[in-house]
Amino acid sequence: MGNLQHVYPRPLNRPKGKPLIIQAQGLRKTFTAKRGRGPAEQVEAVRGVDLKVEAGQVFAVLGPNGAGKTTTIRMLATLIPPTAGTAVVAGHDVAAEPAEVRRKIGYVGQGGGLDEGAPGRAGLVLAARLGGLSRKRAEERCEELLTAFSLAEFADRPVRTLSGGQKRRFSIAIGLVNRPPLLFLDEPTTGLDPQNRAHLWDEVRALRDQGTSVLLTTHYLEEADALCDRLAIIDHGRVVAEGAPDELKKQVAADVVTLRTAGDDEEATRLLSAEPFVSEVRGEDGTLRVYLDDGERNLPGLLRALERGGLSLLSISMERATLDDVFLRHTGRSLRDAD
Repeated sequence: MGNLQHVYPRPLNRPKGKPLIIQAQGLRKTFTAKRGRGPAEQVEAVRGVDLKVEAGQVFAVLGPNGAGKTTTIRMLATLIPPTAGTAVVAGHDVAAEPAEVRRKIGYVGQGGGLDEGAPGRAGLVLAARLGGLSRKRAEERCEELLTAFSLAEFADRPVRTLSGGQKRRFSIAIGLVNRPPLLFLDEPTTGLDPQNRAHLWDEVRALRDQGTSVLLTTHYLEEADALCDRLAIIDHGRVVAEGAPDELKKQVAADVVTLRTAGDDEEATRLLSAEPFVSEVRGEDGTLRVYLDDGERNLPGLLRALERGGLSLLSISMERATLDDVFLRHTGRSLRDAD
């Protein structure tokens, strides 16, 4: 990764008091869908989303495919109007002042917005010119971004010849051409290999450190956990949980024990649920997930409870609670299964 000080000439001081760069309330979006020769149907993609994003944060909207993530971000970026609700982005109302919102944001969609037949350098210069820069200043801005994202050696090659990671870096550079205080990234690492995904994470962190607020959508649990300061979990068009990743996981439990017994799962569930250190037991396909606090201290008590009930273990493992456990707690199913 290049030096992102070229994106912002000097580090930006985060204002005190943590002002909100996004505040949305009751956002809804309904589409009219017509299938075949039947009557048109009303499809409610987003069903009353509330969001508060502080300036200087990386904030993730996490959820399965089809949950309403992209529709939400497109409303906030003024690409589609909300059916109902309100949103203020970078100090401007998305419905009343869409042009002002667009001047304050960068947007990188899933498609990337690149001309596959043109060199990446040409796309950057064009984006800068469309943003109102003179030819000279657009070329200077292009060089700054090529250096910042380590793209100079690929800049004159047609975009179609670049790797997935190189294309995503060009897309993000275009999103930053006007130095926006807020950058939207819709599924930024979809299709990238682990190495390129890790590099892009580093770039997003560097942008935050330079003062850019980032709102991204993702269905990758590890991405939301490792990258964001706060997140909202969305399912079927509604926010089901919001908070810092560690806070959300602590609300579920500190540890999760996964086990299989040779006996009756219902009996095992009854026995374990009666223990004071167990907050919840969930069973699926012959496997029990037991949520408990301080697993290292309470695991022996869990084993004794099974022994008293005459239940023998086939397998057992313990791990920290994950965001998938949070999703499971709020929706009744695993995010991995939902995808």
